[in-house]
Amino acid sequence: MLRKSTNSGRRSAVITGVLLIAGLVTGMFSVVPVIDGADYLVKASTNENQVLIGAFFQLLMVVAYVGIPIVMYPILSKHNQSLARGSVAFGMIAGVFIIIGVIILLSLLTLSHEFAKVATLNGSYVQTLGGLLREGRDLTNHVATTLAFVLAMFLYNCIFYQTKLVPRWLSVSGLIGSILSILASLLFMIRFIGLDATYMMLNIPIAFQQLILAIWLIIEGFNRTKQDFVSN
Repeated sequence: MLRKSTNSGRRSAVITGVLLIAGLVTGMFSVVPVIDGADYLVKASTNENQVLIGAFFQLLMVVAYVGIPIVMYPILSKHNQSLARGSVAFGMIAGVFIIIGVIILLSLLTLSHEFAKVATLNGSYVQTLGGLLREGRDLTNHVATTLAFVLAMFLYNCIFYQTKLVPRWLSVSGLIGSILSILASLLFMIRFIGLDATYMMLNIPIAFQQLILAIWLIIEGFNRTKQDFVSN
């Protein structure tokens, strides 16, 4: 029974590591530069493939964001069920917001096609609607989704810190990175900063910790001593 539990924990660690890397990769490929540009209503329809590829990878992010806390739940719930459940809940909330972001992105693409038809007449209402949709997408992606997923990360890093399932330096860096990322989203929400260098700098620590944690879990797995202790 002990060996079976250990093997299960090892498998969960590897899957979690793969999902963490998948979350980073899909996040990078989900960026759609044409939507962030000044002439997005003109260029989105002429760069439709870029928008569709971004939407596709953004949908793949749902698997990673929701899957990470779910895969770890059987291990983490043995140590702190409340925090483990909270992590799963925030992961699912993040997944819902990602889907909303995809819907808004595809709506912007449709609006761009419409703008190409009416721009020569009167496209002011399309521009107004486009501005609202793009604002909604930014708030959905960079505030709602980010806050939900980072809170999920914060909670499971709290469990890591309490239990030493991973080294303390790794869990501490995750807690610090989560706080900085939450700060970035809140500052963006109140318009104190934009999607600029400051926003990126505040999010780099958690992205770096996510990558290191992924590599650690794939190679080393969870601390077997702590895991086996609970199994007994």
